[in-house]
Amino acid sequence: MIIKAKAPLRLGLAGGGTDVSPYSDTFGGAVLNTTISLYARAMIEPLDNGKIILESQDLEQYQELDSTTELEIDGKLPLLKGVYNRIVRDYVKKPLSFKLTTIVDVPKGSGLGTSSTITVAILGAFAEWLNLPLGDYDIAQLAYEIERKDLGLAGGKQDQYAATFGGFNFIEFEKDDKVIVNPLRIKSLYKNQLEWNLVLYYTGTSRDSADIIVAQEKDFKKSDTGAVQAAHRIKEYAYLMKEALLKGEVHKIGELLDESWQFKKQMASAISNPLLDEIYSAAINAGATGGKISGAGGGGFMIFYCPGSTKTNVIKALNEFGGRAYNFVFEDNGLYSFRVKQV
Repeated sequence: MIIKAKAPLRLGLAGGGTDVSPYSDTFGGAVLNTTISLYARAMIEPLDNGKIILESQDLEQYQELDSTTELEIDGKLPLLKGVYNRIVRDYVKKPLSFKLTTIVDVPKGSGLGTSSTITVAILGAFAEWLNLPLGDYDIAQLAYEIERKDLGLAGGKQDQYAATFGGFNFIEFEKDDKVIVNPLRIKSLYKNQLEWNLVLYYTGTSRDSADIIVAQEKDFKKSDTGAVQAAHRIKEYAYLMKEALLKGEVHKIGELLDESWQFKKQMASAISNPLLDEIYSAAINAGATGGKISGAGGGGFMIFYCPGSTKTNVIKALNEFGGRAYNFVFEDNGLYSFRVKQV
């Protein structure tokens, strides 16, 4: 028996950064995101030889270990080990023997929520294998706790919920880790318009978001800093973006992305850099009306809104920087787990 699970990566459209503590605990955060047809996948093959085999195919990392109730977090494959440790501690209370294989469709540090999405996919595979009574909120919250609390990885709260629920969601974040996911009923016409006009561009550079997020967290502790004021404005744009999509005012999306991006850059100095600024300017000069970095910033993917017939020209301009434009469609479904008799 083989257990498989996949979860979609997300595009943050507005409000990113307001899901990071302590801002969300003090002021409340709001994020608008959607999932796309790029995925993180996990596969579990049960074993009976007292071994645990962990493999990340995209990172080209492999470990074979003796089965135990707690795996050492030693810098190698921490997400895989972190999920296993929590599953054993909270549910099965005994060692398990298996091979766990993971793969992600995009490079690490892409800004599409890869770490959280692979954590969700692994949890989904374990929940399917062990018949664990976990709903969507349970899995998303558990993924958040494993990353942020068990492993001490800096970051926000939106990615785990986007990957688990899927689709267009307006997500609100309150104190005490309270999260409310509001699925948006956006007409197919409006979603197709948006999908047609968006360019998803990989800059060719990955980044570790932790340093940027740690800097934001420090600034958020001082309520009068520019980072906090910028976050207030970014949160406002999440509401404006939601209204535009629900009303079908898709033509406003580029302008909203551009204005929000200007405030996003005020949250931390490392969010943008000369290369990203040059890429952004090239896209605007080629016809895009707005865009933003995906995720915390510093590198990875960028998105641009390209009205009319400007998309081809924008992609041509972006290709001059040596990156790559990715094709995608919006993914309405979130985490999906299943079992088969053979690979």
